[in-house]
Amino acid sequence: MRGSEMRRRAPEYRRQSRRRLPGWIWWLVGIFLVVGLMLFVLHHNQKEQFRPPVINKVSESEEVSPKNVNFTEELLSSTSFARQLADQMTLAKAYVILAKEHGNLQLAWELSSQIRNSQRLLSQGAVSGRAITQEEAHPIITRLARLIYKAQDSHYDISTTMVTLKSHALALEERAKAAVVQTAEFGQLAAESLPKNMHCLTMKLTEEWLQNPKLMSRSEEHRNSTRLVDNNLYHFCIFSDNVLATSVVVNSTVSNANHPQQLVFHVVTDRINFGAMSTWFLINDFKGCTVEVHCIDEFSWFNATASSLVRRLSDMETKGSSGGLKTQEREIKFHNPKFVSLLNHLRFYIPQILPNLEKVVFLDDDVVVQKDLTQLFSIELHGNVIGAVETCLESFHRYHKYLNFSQPIISSKIDPYTCGWAFGMNIFDLIAWRKANATSLYHYWQEQNADQLLWRTGTLPAGLLTFYGLMEPLDRRWHLLGLGYDVDIDDRLIESAAVVHYNGNMKPWLKLAIHRYKSIWERHVNFSHPHIRECMFH
Repeated sequence: MRGSEMRRRAPEYRRQSRRRLPGWIWWLVGIFLVVGLMLFVLHHNQKEQFRPPVINKVSESEEVSPKNVNFTEELLSSTSFARQLADQMTLAKAYVILAKEHGNLQLAWELSSQIRNSQRLLSQGAVSGRAITQEEAHPIITRLARLIYKAQDSHYDISTTMVTLKSHALALEERAKAAVVQTAEFGQLAAESLPKNMHCLTMKLTEEWLQNPKLMSRSEEHRNSTRLVDNNLYHFCIFSDNVLATSVVVNSTVSNANHPQQLVFHVVTDRINFGAMSTWFLINDFKGCTVEVHCIDEFSWFNATASSLVRRLSDMETKGSSGGLKTQEREIKFHNPKFVSLLNHLRFYIPQILPNLEKVVFLDDDVVVQKDLTQLFSIELHGNVIGAVETCLESFHRYHKYLNFSQPIISSKIDPYTCGWAFGMNIFDLIAWRKANATSLYHYWQEQNADQLLWRTGTLPAGLLTFYGLMEPLDRRWHLLGLGYDVDIDDRLIESAAVVHYNGNMKPWLKLAIHRYKSIWERHVNFSHPHIRECMFH
């Protein structure tokens, strides 16, 4: 049994034989492969045929639009044709000057022509933003080189070139210095001159003063007013020969005062403008305030004996008439209106001008008041003579900027880093002034400066020395400076300032005034006044 079972089960353990695919199936697979290959080849050929020529387009665009270059770098590059052209132009310009000086106008003309060609080529390269090629630069460089060699054959060598150019440089430097001095002089003349319309106003007012005796009588009556010496009122002093400018100061002050009837103005002018100034303040009302006008000639004590300044000016006038002035520079200094105008120096004699007063506010004629100034009289000066706004900022406007500290008399007594301050709006304690004898200090420093070695001109350096250690700083908002020269003052500073000051040459009544600030001044001018209309004020 077991043997027969084994024989029957044996086929279960045999390896099955492989079945072969029919031949027609192999044929079918082969046909599909061939057709697929043909389709692939055909599709690839079509893509190559219709592909756009990208590479050719790029190359063509590169040929049409060359790569932009930085022309500044081209000019600085030692290997560029632009640099070579520029260097040759510089040398050629020097030889043009030499050729003209030696009368060789033909060579100068030829060099100038090639220089213009070089400039034209360089400008074209700069505009197009491309590098200058050798084909463009070679003809000009060659012609310039020949002309330069020709100039050198004419003995225009490097040493001659250097000497000539140095002399030209020195001459240009001298001309530049002369132009700076001339500009300053013209600016000063423009600032100190009186416009035609303001001169017209002065003439009309003077004519009215001379033709109307009642005005003189009223002027004498005003001088007897008790208000002029009443220390319970608020007193202001102005020293000016400009009628309209003084009027603006008075008008702006009373317009912003809470009680204008309590204001008293003491105006001092010169003999020429006394009649016009008196007439103006007699025929116009300024909200009930009192205005007193004096002539500087009335102060008999202001003479050569008492004042070193008057004595010095008298001596200079005498020497000038006898030919004693030797240098133009010295003559200019003593004829500078800022120096010779005695009205500017009256600020050092306020106690003598107003002997009965205790406190007074000094105002320049180129300021405009925007706030009530009566509060100034309640400021405590702590025993000092003057209250002023300081002008120093870091190292600017300190004493060493105004005074000559190489002089021992200055360096031994004054700290060079003391903060400077401004005239133009100041409160004076006349009791402290008399106690400190500040006017005598002013005379002392004027005597020491007889040779103009301590400071040049002006009243500020003398004031810094006279009131050294006697100045009380005020809040900066009381006095804003710069409207006569600075065009960029912040509007917020102008609005918050109690007084704005047109210090500088661009006065608001001149044509060269800064237009931005002119309306601040003009709003206090009565353009409807008959005299002002007749003099064509606009």
